[in-house]
Amino acid sequence: MRILGIDPGLNVTGFGVLDQAGQQLSYVTSGCIKVPRGELPYRLKAILDGLCEIIASFHPEQVSVEKVFVNVNPQSTLLLGQARGTAICAAISNDLPVAEYTALQVKQAVVGNGHASKEQVQEMVRRLLKLSGLPAADSADGLACAICHAHGGLGAGMSNAGFGGSAISGYRVRGGRLIQAAGRRARGIGT
Repeated sequence: MRILGIDPGLNVTGFGVLDQAGQQLSYVTSGCIKVPRGELPYRLKAILDGLCEIIASFHPEQVSVEKVFVNVNPQSTLLLGQARGTAICAAISNDLPVAEYTALQVKQAVVGNGHASKEQVQEMVRRLLKLSGLPAADSADGLACAICHAHGGLGAGMSNAGFGGSAISGYRVRGGRLIQAAGRRARGIGT
């Protein structure tokens, strides 16, 4: 199954595509749609066109989108909601099923800690997908959303037995930290 994960944003929309075969995840591509400045309708069109191009190029079978959180600034929340709605429309207009996850659920599924930092998410995405380097923050968020969906979208209630039943070879989660099976804390993960 091929999954497109989307981290919607009005300035930058991050995306990640991965393949899932059983419990195995394989990186396909990731990147950012940089939205040009200008009037809102044209910015939304840039997001829609960019995502439709990604869908046409990589043929995902399912799409996962990060849900909007309630921001201190209601105007920012409304604008972000429009970017999210545009991402959903791109998927639905291509007849793709859409799942939505909160940032807390995505971080819990990927890092094991719903309050993980961006750097922790980037490092876990790198490890889970065996990438040679850290993906950019917005790309990592898109990939993390796809990983969350691949692992059953389990959020805060997820057990430490694995990421949605998909074990990470040589690692386990304890207290929201990635721990090497031998008991040493993995470098760069957790504080």
